Amino acid sequence: MTAADSAPGTARVLTGYRPEDGFMAVELDPPPAEYVWHDEHAEQQDHRYGPGVGYHQWLAVDARDGAVWFGDTDWRAPGEPLGSRLPGVPRRALGDGAVPAPGIMVHLLGHLTHDEQRGCTWRFFSAAELHALALRVLPAVQRLVDSIHRIGPEGDLEWSAEAATAWDDIEQAATPAFDPSGELLWPRPHTTPVPAWRVEVDDFLTANPELCEPSWGLATDEELDAYADYRPPSGYGGVPGRVCLAADRRMEDGFTFYGHRAALYAYRARACGDRAPTDARTWLETTEAGRDTWEAAKPLGATLADVPDCVLGSLAERFQGAAHEHGLALTGLSAHLRRLRDEERAAVDRQLVFEGEEVERLENALKEFRAARNRTMTRILAWSDGRGDAEIARLASLPDAYVSDWRARLTDEPTTPPEP
Repeated sequence: MTAADSAPGTARVLTGYRPEDGFMAVELDPPPAEYVWHDEHAEQQDHRYGPGVGYHQWLAVDARDGAVWFGDTDWRAPGEPLGSRLPGVPRRALGDGAVPAPGIMVHLLGHLTHDEQRGCTWRFFSAAELHALALRVLPAVQRLVDSIHRIGPEGDLEWSAEAATAWDDIEQAATPAFDPSGELLWPRPHTTPVPAWRVEVDDFLTANPELCEPSWGLATDEELDAYADYRPPSGYGGVPGRVCLAADRRMEDGFTFYGHRAALYAYRARACGDRAPTDARTWLETTEAGRDTWEAAKPLGATLADVPDCVLGSLAERFQGAAHEHGLALTGLSAHLRRLRDEERAAVDRQLVFEGEEVERLENALKEFRAARNRTMTRILAWSDGRGDAEIARLASLPDAYVSDWRARLTDEPTTPPEP
């Protein structure tokens, strides 16, 4: 995905959901009025509401490109989970962190009104009314699309304080009211300032630079993501929670932090300056420049397993310098080199285990052959066929003295011969 692919789009109502398109993509199917009722005096809970009460109309927003459209659910399928009948995820089901791909969020519209005279009344909207609503929320959708964080090469979405506030404005503008005559009244759209209790993590780190870790400057995407994903049993999580825990600092309650991943990626971008953060392993192993740098810098006559920390540090500096010449800053470089050295040393450990097992096997086999040889030599000596110790020693590949000593011992009590 290129930067253009993940750039903010323009808020708009999708084709097929507009009057000029004849609402060709709209197939609203609200339940008949006789299926929508509430009997508060019914004894059983499942008899208090009509089968059409579970019907929902919704407004969908694609936070990636600004598309807006609308639709409804099948009121005849109450047993199916609501989420399976929607094109995206309701905002209330999301936290204040990542927005799952493809970044489509849904606002369920309210239909129920109640007053003392008319009791409960359900008001469903026509395609024209829903289109008018979609037009009303476009300014807030544009603010959402422009301000939501886009992270990494894939442009992953993460809530910002302003984007969360923009969504509140969308919900406010999409919450209707009705006058006593039943006429539909939509709230006036407005742009709410970001409240003080919503705080961007990047602003928090800028105000507390002593809490930042220099290692973020060359950390990999995976390392930054893992750091931002801190979730304690209680208290603040994410980046503020983790840095304050490390510094033994405590924050006041009542704040909500936004842009944890975005803040770390921004810190790294500032640390790298005009150089593009690039994964060290990927560059060294998959690019021609990286492979050439590796071949030119690898230790002569040795493997990384034999390299001490000081040499490993020098290698890292050399690789980083070569990458700088290509406008890159290698992330995770030191960890990658240590991992390679650990893998090579682990291979040496496995070699030692194999060699130790082979020596043990061969030593056990040697003991068995020595015992067999001594038994065979004892038989020959017992023959007393006139052969001398030198001849028998030659057959057994032993020193003459060993055979002579063994012959002398045969006349004494049984014993084990000395090692040759």
